[in-house]
Amino acid sequence: MSLEPVVLFFVLGLAAGLLRSDLKIPGSIYDALSIYLLLAIGLKGGVKLAEQATPGMLLDGVLIIGAAILIPLVAFPILRYLGKLKRADAASLAAHYGSVSVVTFSIGVAFLAQAAQEYEGYLIVFLVLLEVPALVIGVILARYGAGQVRWGRMLHEVFFGKSIFLLLGGMIIGYVAGPQGIEPLDKVFFDLFKGALAIFLLEMGLVAAGRLADLRAYGVFLIGFGIVMPILSASLGTAVGWMLGLSVGGTMLLAALYASASYIAAPAAMRIAVPEANPGLSIGAALGVTFPFNILIGIPLYYWMAQTIHQIGA
Repeated sequence: MSLEPVVLFFVLGLAAGLLRSDLKIPGSIYDALSIYLLLAIGLKGGVKLAEQATPGMLLDGVLIIGAAILIPLVAFPILRYLGKLKRADAASLAAHYGSVSVVTFSIGVAFLAQAAQEYEGYLIVFLVLLEVPALVIGVILARYGAGQVRWGRMLHEVFFGKSIFLLLGGMIIGYVAGPQGIEPLDKVFFDLFKGALAIFLLEMGLVAAGRLADLRAYGVFLIGFGIVMPILSASLGTAVGWMLGLSVGGTMLLAALYASASYIAAPAAMRIAVPEANPGLSIGAALGVTFPFNILIGIPLYYWMAQTIHQIGA
């Protein structure tokens, strides 16, 4: 399958940053695109939820979240003892990799649309639900045995920060309005989605190029971790998706969710809860290594993994 065209905009931005082009996306446009994408994804998920919600989804949700909790618990000892990172840095990175990326999810959805592959729309719900457990575990790992945690401020940042608030708000509006109620907004929020995502990825490429310098201190280890950890997480997601009876598309999206690393909600929460952690390491690994790996190689790989496990299990 050919490379998803929107991904090429990320490559263009990355090349511009590495070649020190004077290309810049104004901050106000980046903010507006962020709000648009988060609302559009939330609305689409809410509509899908209104169409597909069943009592059985509750048990699926418990299993999906329960399995996802393993990711930061596996990542932390690897970072702490194999990577020799400080406790705070290892805990912060584990939280970033246990959390999820809304942009990676969006590219996964665009990939499935290009492949004409259906998926379970209610998986959008886990963009919200999977953020919280990883962040809480990251704080516990950082503070185990010493220190104080400002839980109130951290949880406020998690639940009322822009990303979660807009996703959750859009999902509620989409669920309440349903497919027919949202139809008048289709042209704005659904038809223009891929164009907005392309410009957003252009800016993400520029940002990723700027973060590569942060990886120098732990270069080889963090680059390896940023590639191997998503594959391990995606393998877990593929197995869980298949065991739950998700479609090939749904299995791939769950794998992509597990494999993604947060660079929006997690940095904001860790800055408050674990201020001694170096944000350059976590954002550099998540945005400079894992994000480009996932959108260039990971998502096609996870799609292949989902197809393969369904063929074997058939």
